[in-house]
Amino acid sequence: MLITIVVPCYNEQEVIAETCRRIYNVTLNFKNLDSEIIFVDDGSTDKTPIFLREFAAKKNNIKIITLSRNFGHQIASTAGMDSSSGDLVVLIDADLQDPPELIPEMIKKSKEGFDVVYGTRIKRKGETLFKKLTSILFYRIINKLSDIPIPLDTGDFRLMNKNVVDTLRGMPERDRFIRGMVTWIGFKQTFLPYERAKRYAGKSKYPLKKMLGFAIDGILSFSVKPLDFSILIGLISALMALLGILYAISLRLFTSIWVTGWTALIIAILFIGGIQLLCLGIIGKYIGRIYIETKRRPLYLVKNYYGFDNTKPIRNKF
Repeated sequence: MLITIVVPCYNEQEVIAETCRRIYNVTLNFKNLDSEIIFVDDGSTDKTPIFLREFAAKKNNIKIITLSRNFGHQIASTAGMDSSSGDLVVLIDADLQDPPELIPEMIKKSKEGFDVVYGTRIKRKGETLFKKLTSILFYRIINKLSDIPIPLDTGDFRLMNKNVVDTLRGMPERDRFIRGMVTWIGFKQTFLPYERAKRYAGKSKYPLKKMLGFAIDGILSFSVKPLDFSILIGLISALMALLGILYAISLRLFTSIWVTGWTALIIAILFIGGIQLLCLGIIGKYIGRIYIETKRRPLYLVKNYYGFDNTKPIRNKF
C-alpha cells in the first residue's frame, strides 16, 4: 500500500527545510506502507524551490510540482492530489501548524474503515484573539447558510482514501473549498482532535483580505441562501416603504401635520438604493462565478515536474 503526502508551498523558505525533515522522518516509521511526498510549489518567489530541490536530490520518495504562477492554496492542493498515486492521500500545510507526527494516528483511523480522517483543532497556539474569533464565527455562519454541515474548527489537514481523491478529481469547479467539497462527497468520515501549533517560522499567507475572500468562496460555493437573503431584504424594504406611504397619507388626511422637508426623502432614497446595490452585488457574485466556469480554463498550469521519473502524472481536466 502506498501513502501520498501532499504539501502545498508558497514562499516558505524560513520553514521548508524543517517541514521536509519532519515529514520525511514520519514516513520512516511507516510499517508495511510505502510513501511518496509531493511538494507543490505554488509560484514561490523566494528560495523555496531551491530548498525543495536540494532536499529531493537526497531522497528517493520526494516529488516536486512547480506551478507556472501563484494559483492559490486550494488550487495548489488540488494539483498535488491530481498527481498523487497513493491508496491513501494526506493533505497538510507547510507551516507546521498541523503536526505531521499525527499522520500515523490518521492511518490507524483509516484502518478502522474510515474513508476520511480530518483534524479538528481543539486549541490554537500563537494566533491572535481576532483570528480565533473570526475562525469560530466563520464555521458557524457557513453551517447556518450551507445545506451541507461542515465540521467545526477543521482545516484542510486530513487523510483521504483513493475513492475520495478520485471523486475530487471529477469535481472541476474553479472556486474551490476543499474542506466543504470533501464533506459534500460523503463516505465514512471521522475526526482526530489535536492542538494546532503556532507557526514555526515566516509569516501567514492568509492576511485579513484573503481570509475574507476564502470565507466568501466557502459560503457561495455551498449555499444559495445569500440570494434568499437578498429577496428577504427586498421584501422588508418594500414593506417599510409601504408603511411609510400609509403613514404619510394618514398624517395628511387625519392631522394638520404634513410630512415636510427633504430629509426623510433623502434617507429613504439612500436606504432603498443601498439595499438594491447589496442585492445586485450578491447576484453579481454568483453570475461572476458562472462566467468564470464557462471559460473552461484549466485550474492550474504546471511549469515542471521533478522526481516523477517516466510516470506521467494525472493532468487536471479542462
